Amino acid sequence: MLVVMAGPVWADDLSGDWIFTEQIFGLHRSAKLTLRQDGRALAGTLADATDDLPVTGTVDGAKLTLAVKLKDPADSLELVGALDRAGLAGQATRRGKQAERNVTTTWTATRMPTNRPVAPRTHTFTPTTFQRAFSAVEPPVLRVWPGDIIKTSSVDAAGVDATARPRVLGGNPLTGPFYVETMPGDVLAVKIRRLTLNRDYAFSGRRLVDRALTRPQAEKLKDLAPAQLRWTLDRARGLARLADPPAALASYTVPVHPMLGCVGVAPRFDSPPISTRDEDYFGGNLDFAEVTDGATVLLPVNVPGALLYVGDAHAVQGDGELTGSALETSLDIEISVELLRGKRWKGPRVETDQYLMSIGLDGSLDAALARATSDLSEWLETEYRLLPEEVPPIFGTAIEYRIAEIADRNVVAKLRKERLARVGGARP
Repeated sequence: MLVVMAGPVWADDLSGDWIFTEQIFGLHRSAKLTLRQDGRALAGTLADATDDLPVTGTVDGAKLTLAVKLKDPADSLELVGALDRAGLAGQATRRGKQAERNVTTTWTATRMPTNRPVAPRTHTFTPTTFQRAFSAVEPPVLRVWPGDIIKTSSVDAAGVDATARPRVLGGNPLTGPFYVETMPGDVLAVKIRRLTLNRDYAFSGRRLVDRALTRPQAEKLKDLAPAQLRWTLDRARGLARLADPPAALASYTVPVHPMLGCVGVAPRFDSPPISTRDEDYFGGNLDFAEVTDGATVLLPVNVPGALLYVGDAHAVQGDGELTGSALETSLDIEISVELLRGKRWKGPRVETDQYLMSIGLDGSLDAALARATSDLSEWLETEYRLLPEEVPPIFGTAIEYRIAEIADRNVVAKLRKERLARVGGARP
C-alpha cells in the first residue's frame, strides 16, 4: 500500500514512468513504477529485474493511495510519503508471514528522464581509471541514451595500456561503468561496431589447462615453466606470430581476430561486487571468440542505468581459451547501445546477422551445456512463439555448439537464423 501526502490540491498528472528506489539496510533496490491516471483512478506496474507487480489505486483530494500486489498474498508493502519538487519520498513498512520479515525502510521516486536527444550521439571517452569488479554502486563514468555510440579503449588483462604503461592491477580490469538510460526489466543490447588493435604485442600462457587433457598428456607439460609467451602483432598484415619461437614454429602465424573477453553489467542490488574474472547472468568474463565486430551482446538489466563494463581485450582466442589466456592485449573499442524493452532474460546471449547464441555458464561443462541449450529453447519459445515440443525437430537437425571457455566452463549453443525463416509466428 502506497500513501502519498501532498498539498491541499493534487496538481500533477501522475501518468508516466518513475524511478522507484527503496533503501534497505544501506542497499538501493530500484524498480520502474509506471502509472496511468484516468480521473481519480490509477493503474500500472512496479517492475524490477524479476517481476511486474500490478498496481492499482486512486487519487482522493490530497492523498494518493496505491496497492501493489506482491507475489505472495501473505506479504504486504506499505509506503507513506510526500511530494516535493524532487519527486516523492517517505517511509516504507514491509510485512510478511514471519515476524522477522517485518522491516521499515525509506524510499524515493523520481520521474524518469524524458529529454532524450533528437538524434543519437557519439561519445569519445578516454579512461583514466579501470574497474576490477562488476558493481552496482560504482559511480558511472559516462551517461548515454539508447542509440548512442561510445568510442573508448581498454587495458590488457594485466592492466597495461597501449603505450606499455601499467595502469592498474591485473585480473581483467575493465573500462566503465557506462550508465544507459534504462531500468530493470529491460535487456541491454551492446552492438560491437569495431575493435582495433592499438599496440604491436600480446602475451599468452605456455601450458594447456589440465581439464582439457588426459593425465598422461598433462604429465608431459608439468615441468614447463609458467612464464608467458610474447607475441608480435603485425597490424598492417593482420597477423600474429611468436616473438621468440622455437625452430619448429618459426614460420607459424595466425590471423588476428580482435574480441572482447569481458562484456557485462552490474549484478542485482543485493549482490556484493563480483570479480571481473567471473561471469554469470549479468555477463562478465565470457571469453567467447564471437564477441567481436558485428556481434550484439544481450544482457539483462538489473539496476537503473545497467552500468555497462567492457574490456579484457584479445587479439586472438581459440575455442576453450586452452592456455588459460588468449593473446592478451589492449584495444580501441567502438560500441553502440540499444534496449529491448520489457524483456527478462536469465543470462547473456549473443546475436549476429547469421546466428542466435545462448551462453551457458556453470560449474561443469555438462551443466553449462544444459543451461545453454535450455536458454536457446526458451528464446525460440518466447521470440518465435514455438511450443516446447516444436523445438526438438529444429535442435536435432540444426543446433551447433562451441566450448567458449574450458577453465570457466562456458558453452555456447548456436542456431542459424536461416533455419528459423519459416517457423513460429502468431497463434490462434
